Amino acid sequence: MKISPSDLKSSIRLFITGFSMGTADLIPGVSGGTIAFLSGIYDELIFSIKLVTGDVLKEVLKFRFKQAIRLIPFKFLIPLGLGLLSAVATLANLLSYLLATFPIFVWSFFFGLVIASTFIVLKRVVKWDLSDKVAFVISAVAAYFIVGAVPVETPQALIYFFLSGAVAIIAMILPGISGSFILLLIGKYSQVLAAVTEKNIAVLASVGIGAVVGLALFSRVLSWLFTKHHDISVAILAGFMLGSVRKIWPWKEVVMTRINSHGVEVTLADKNILPQNFDISLLLAVFLAAVGGFLVYFLDSKHVVVEQTKDVENKEFEKEYKESLKNQ
Repeated sequence: MKISPSDLKSSIRLFITGFSMGTADLIPGVSGGTIAFLSGIYDELIFSIKLVTGDVLKEVLKFRFKQAIRLIPFKFLIPLGLGLLSAVATLANLLSYLLATFPIFVWSFFFGLVIASTFIVLKRVVKWDLSDKVAFVISAVAAYFIVGAVPVETPQALIYFFLSGAVAIIAMILPGISGSFILLLIGKYSQVLAAVTEKNIAVLASVGIGAVVGLALFSRVLSWLFTKHHDISVAILAGFMLGSVRKIWPWKEVVMTRINSHGVEVTLADKNILPQNFDISLLLAVFLAAVGGFLVYFLDSKHVVVEQTKDVENKEFEKEYKESLKNQ
């Protein structure tokens, strides 16, 4: 099958977007959903999840595998998924090293990126009214306190791992809220990592099933919200993005620690502080924040990333997609 230049260009853009999403999901406090929203693929991502966990699943349960395969938006999901997995496979160790060695510089870059992304997202509110403004403020305040909460411990029964998977995956696709941070917040991050190391199939299956269920249900809620209440939904998401910058403020002071399962002291809680010294490192941090912000505005102004699919918002995309499958 011959690939057209436009299809190749679209696939490359989606791969880069997926790579960026994977990179963001590796950073505590930064959400891949933020990158998806900024890149203009958020609506299509939610639609694709809804399609795969809905119509495709129905066809599979009816043993109509050929029809199920034809419904899957491979041109969208494959390059996006490959980019995401590539980031996780190649950058996990590098980002861990950079965060451990140059935390202020790394967080400064992401701080600038998220702040600029928030303003880009806010531009997608078509018409502001009082309810949109109130929703923006409330969601920003809520996110501010959520990301500042001290992690707690929850029981290790399988049902709690199931619920943790559902909540974490919801956070992962929401701009501004990190799924890994939610796991940390509810005391499941280290437990899930331990399950991976120990190959605890029961725990991993519970988390995985919870993630699938959460994704299936919440994608429908988001799809409905974007269709029926677009402006207030965007305002709420932008508020979550703005409030979450509390977590990625570069300068912090540790106020509480704990000993993890490996006997290493790790930070349990910290507080944001102002830079202590005006020196070259502060100037470099500010410069990196500016670079992050400029990068966002450059991509938005040049339309390098995939444009937001407006058809998804009014359900026309779904109708046209299925009609195109019939004509294949």
